[in-house]
Amino acid sequence: MIESRLLQLLFILLEKGSVTAPELAERFEVSARTIYRDIDALSAAGIPVYAVRGKGGGIFIQEDYVLDKAVFTDEEQKEILIALQNLNLTNGALTSSLVSKLHSLFKKESHDWLEIDFSDWTGLRNELFTDLQQAILSRQVIQIDYLSTKGQTTTRDLEPLKLVFKDKAWYLYAFCRLRNENRLFKLSRIRAFQTLTENFIRETPKKVFAERQHPTENLVEMRLLFDSSAAYRVYEEFDTITQNPDGSLLVEITYLDDESTMNYLFSFGDHLEILAPEYYRKKMADRIDVLRNKYRT
Repeated sequence: MIESRLLQLLFILLEKGSVTAPELAERFEVSARTIYRDIDALSAAGIPVYAVRGKGGGIFIQEDYVLDKAVFTDEEQKEILIALQNLNLTNGALTSSLVSKLHSLFKKESHDWLEIDFSDWTGLRNELFTDLQQAILSRQVIQIDYLSTKGQTTTRDLEPLKLVFKDKAWYLYAFCRLRNENRLFKLSRIRAFQTLTENFIRETPKKVFAERQHPTENLVEMRLLFDSSAAYRVYEEFDTITQNPDGSLLVEITYLDDESTMNYLFSFGDHLEILAPEYYRKKMADRIDVLRNKYRT
């Protein structure tokens, strides 16, 4: 663990030239004192790293320092490159240019095996992601118009803490000043956005979903029957599935008993029949009647 942190620290310095101890401490989730011990260890190994404390200070590496590839075996070079690619994917600590330079230095082929694009297919959320990232990093209060599951729009001042991905959707985790608590806001329901001039101070949790409790009340056990033409989606979205002799698929699952569940089930259209509970069968029938009346001529 220590050796891995030392290597990561070294490559961050090679990329950025200088960085502060608090920034490194936050990145590696250790104390600033530990970072200074790491700097001492790198210096003792003959790497020209030095620290300047106080205002305007930081941790620096000699500008013309070049990493000697001869000190690494072939296996170590491969491990370094894989570790750097993983580091870049998980927290964006390095730009791809440094990784490319090291590939060239080590004469190793680059394998770009994973690509992540935060935008949606329409491209409409590109600007929103950029603005949210800036607000989170600069700790600026934002104001949004948010559409609830009931179709009501409210204007909220938020202290944005983190962007999170959960179950096929992006959310903003933020402190909501309207409700006076931390909440999740689905990005697709944000109708308007602006960054305010006010800054805030609030700790960001390391794990958002670790601190959120799964509901134990207002749950409903359901038996759902899907026809075979919906198999591609059923196998994507459910775990426990029973295939019947006619090819239909039976799913037994527990859902939160609210409107969002009804909306989700309705998205399957005529590929789904709700077998139980009975009152959900009636809710589906009532919704179909409402829709039929809208299109009756």
